[in-house]
Amino acid sequence: MALPKRRTIAAVCGDGHIRAIEEDVPELKTGTVLVEVESSLVSPGTEVKGWHAFSKIRDDPGDPDQVKPFGYANAGTVLAVGDGVARFSKGDRVACMGGGKAQHADFAVVPHNLTVHLPDNVTFDQGAYAHLAATALQVLRRGDAEFGGYTAVVGLGIVGQLSAQLHQLAGCYAIGWDTVARRVEIARSWGISATATVGKEDEVALTKAFTSGAGLDDAVIAFGGNADSAMKSLLKCMKVTPDGHRMGAVVIVGGAKFFYDGWLTNMDIRRSARTGAGYHDDPWEVGDSYPPVFMRWTTQTNLELCTRLVGEGRLKVDELTTHTLSLANIDEETSEMIKDPDGVLGVVIRMKKDR
Repeated sequence: MALPKRRTIAAVCGDGHIRAIEEDVPELKTGTVLVEVESSLVSPGTEVKGWHAFSKIRDDPGDPDQVKPFGYANAGTVLAVGDGVARFSKGDRVACMGGGKAQHADFAVVPHNLTVHLPDNVTFDQGAYAHLAATALQVLRRGDAEFGGYTAVVGLGIVGQLSAQLHQLAGCYAIGWDTVARRVEIARSWGISATATVGKEDEVALTKAFTSGAGLDDAVIAFGGNADSAMKSLLKCMKVTPDGHRMGAVVIVGGAKFFYDGWLTNMDIRRSARTGAGYHDDPWEVGDSYPPVFMRWTTQTNLELCTRLVGEGRLKVDELTTHTLSLANIDEETSEMIKDPDGVLGVVIRMKKDR
């Protein structure tokens, strides 16, 4: 069977539309795998700057011929492997990640260390969540959350939802904050410990009650843009020493920004980027992995753990999918979807009409 030479891929256009275009399939190089993609997941904050912002482009559209293929999380079946790849064979079901690699396309060429086997009971739709799940897992690791601790997750987008779930799996109690009621409802559907709808409820009072007055041990800010208000509210909720110093870690994932000065006192502010060690290390992505005795949790092993948790029913991603679109009708279906941007969370794109 001859390998495909052309592919269909979703592209963001300058007029605020997402269209399917045709292009050459990337070259199958040493250390990479060719995957026939079944499903992919949109990461809205990174890929379209949020569905609200994306929909507004149509009010003042740019050049429709300005196209940018996108995507970095998908799942499918291995068609071929490049030289040096021993972990995969044709026919293997896999989840893939990587900017400019695991795109919203019917065929993708991905480094083998950014690819993991899918458990038999994990669907392709579920497997497409692996990248963002590993991003959320790295948030947990960066925050050093302790068993039994209280955590607030501010921003219940996909990464925020997954971060809250993983904190609870690690033995923490999580309260989720968001301004969008639909996202709060979704968090309740999978069993978050507590929620606060910011703007309609007093998130500070609810959080203090949630911690029984002990205060938060740590927090996650999982949204982009100005976070001054969120930080001020979190400050009121953190644990406090007898001499009045606020304590605890706040992990920033995404593009949140806030004014930093002495009022943070003894709080730890940490950034969490990527999915673990290895991602963006080009020789590692296509070559040998780091020795596990020294580097147990890499991007690859984080991905493997996340897909395992999905297969065991402990990490719930089906509840996060609000829309399933087809690549063939991507323009029409996204146009309809963004009429209600607050109702959009997980968007899975399927490459074949009959699946």
